[in-house]
Amino acid sequence: MNLLKRLFGRADAAPAAEAPPDEPLLVNAYATVRDLPALAFPHEPNGRRDLSDPALQPHLDGFIGYVMGRGDGQMTALRYHLWRHLQRVRNHVSFAVAAPDLPRVEAWALAANAVLFLPDGSVRAPDMALLMSAAGETDPAARLPYPPDAVARRARTLERLGNLDPKPPAGMPPALGEAELALRPPAEVLRRALALLYIAAWGQAFGAGTTLIAPGHRALNPTGFASLSPAERARIEAADPRDAAAASWRYEAANTLLWTLGASAARIADSDAAADVDALWRAVAPLAQDAGAADVARLRPPGEILEALDRAWREHWVVRQARQKGVAPAGLNGDVVAERHVALNWLTGFQNDRDTPWDAIDTPT
Repeated sequence: MNLLKRLFGRADAAPAAEAPPDEPLLVNAYATVRDLPALAFPHEPNGRRDLSDPALQPHLDGFIGYVMGRGDGQMTALRYHLWRHLQRVRNHVSFAVAAPDLPRVEAWALAANAVLFLPDGSVRAPDMALLMSAAGETDPAARLPYPPDAVARRARTLERLGNLDPKPPAGMPPALGEAELALRPPAEVLRRALALLYIAAWGQAFGAGTTLIAPGHRALNPTGFASLSPAERARIEAADPRDAAAASWRYEAANTLLWTLGASAARIADSDAAADVDALWRAVAPLAQDAGAADVARLRPPGEILEALDRAWREHWVVRQARQKGVAPAGLNGDVVAERHVALNWLTGFQNDRDTPWDAIDTPT
């Protein structure tokens, strides 16, 4: 009954969609999980598509525009995180369901990590709480869905970072759940890591006027050279000393990606320690000259990668807040944390459109 009241105002009233409670309600569900759970409740199917359908992404872009344009269009925390949810949608399904079966829709939507769009123009949480009306109104008690493992991961990260000053806010949402995760292929990850070693070695040598070390030699790191991004190639050609200093920090992004690949020399447990570049290179030098090495690369278990992502995101928030206050947070090296965040966002697609290239990866906090 509580769910019907949320949707209809009261149990015997017509819903905002102007259909009586005994008539089926058309629901469009936007789920972030890779594998959509079975719709195990009475319903009339209306359509279904996933990312293999080229029409889905333009549809999602249009829906995001709808959400961002409701009401006064001002950015609020809920509007922002609803946008982020829609950015992660992997499945869209449309169906009609009778009011008595709505409680079963709630359970399904929680499992699918889905928000629901109704004919009255409202966007609803799985329990039908109002995330946004057609006029842009929201229910302060409404909450976006998040996978349970992502929520638990956030709790662990907050406990781990509890001694930082400033502390990450408890209201900062979870990152990703395993059911939402789609990692880049291991071969692509290894090539990117070798490219990062190449550009970092160039930056180190050019910026400091020192001898170029092995990772930056084309003959010793041909895979890294071949995998440079367009911006990285342009940076090397421009030879601007200001770019060199920033490029040298890419050792930390390379260290992070090599950690995800299980390289024994890669370490990310300490967020205040720089990578051991010599040890990293010794570990991967044979791979840099083996054209087939990328094909046998393997990633760590998804849960371990997501733990690192959740921590890097919150640590980066701390770093940025501390810099605004003109202080340095104890136990965190801001440049190390920033490089880890960009590497993990690229790997997982978190906070970015799908297939965003390395040069365009964003790290919002």
